[in-house]
Amino acid sequence: MVRRAWLVLFVSVIACSAVPYTRRSQLILVSEEEEAKLGAQAFQEVLKKSRVDQRPALNRPVREVGERVARVANRPDYRWSFVVLDDPKQQNAFCLPGGKVGVYSGLFPIAQTTTGLAVVMGHEIAHAVARHGAERMSQQLAAQAGGSLLGGLLGPGKSSSLLLAAYGVGTQVGVLLPYSRTQESEADHIGLLLMAQAGYDPHGALAFWGRMERASKSGSPPEFLSTHPSHGTREQQIEAWLPEAMRYYQAANAAPDEPLPPIGR
Repeated sequence: MVRRAWLVLFVSVIACSAVPYTRRSQLILVSEEEEAKLGAQAFQEVLKKSRVDQRPALNRPVREVGERVARVANRPDYRWSFVVLDDPKQQNAFCLPGGKVGVYSGLFPIAQTTTGLAVVMGHEIAHAVARHGAERMSQQLAAQAGGSLLGGLLGPGKSSSLLLAAYGVGTQVGVLLPYSRTQESEADHIGLLLMAQAGYDPHGALAFWGRMERASKSGSPPEFLSTHPSHGTREQQIEAWLPEAMRYYQAANAAPDEPLPPIGR
């Protein structure tokens, strides 16, 4: 009884969380400090298993766009890092807790410009700011053990892989935990506001997602779209959010919209 009462108190204290901007309530069983520590560990795991692209022409726009979005994300506790990962077939990006951002080179032809890059980086940073990975981890932990084995499930050798899966990074870490449609739409919404605050025209989101949708029809769907809302639903939602985003954009210093370099060597 005592253990059960302690567990209820533990969950009630830690689980009280609300998403920035949307204020949606979340179940969170992982502290932000622990989440950031796991993010740094998971990032190193990704770097060991990936080929980092060192070309300045690709890294410069990723870093510049990322830094602009990071400045408005209101996470001064994050230690931001931006890398390009050399994989022309991977049309994806991610942001791990603590501000560890990776953009796969295969995303460049779809992004096309720095505004397109801001769309996807805003979306991924929104996932981290909204703590969607921690929310998915918490849901899995609660489902597996009712919260009572939290320490064991986050023990050595399990935590970083679970976090990578929770943030949808790579397939080598096991079964990916899909974001819910609610979380994907929330990342679209928050990401749109972040890119607008950073000075990128939010209308570019409609063009970017249109290109991503066409890419999905030309072959196997990009992993990025595997659990996302349908294009029609996303387009309607973005159009509904545009007036809110434009208020942020009109108050921001406009960012340059520059073409991205080709990824071929």
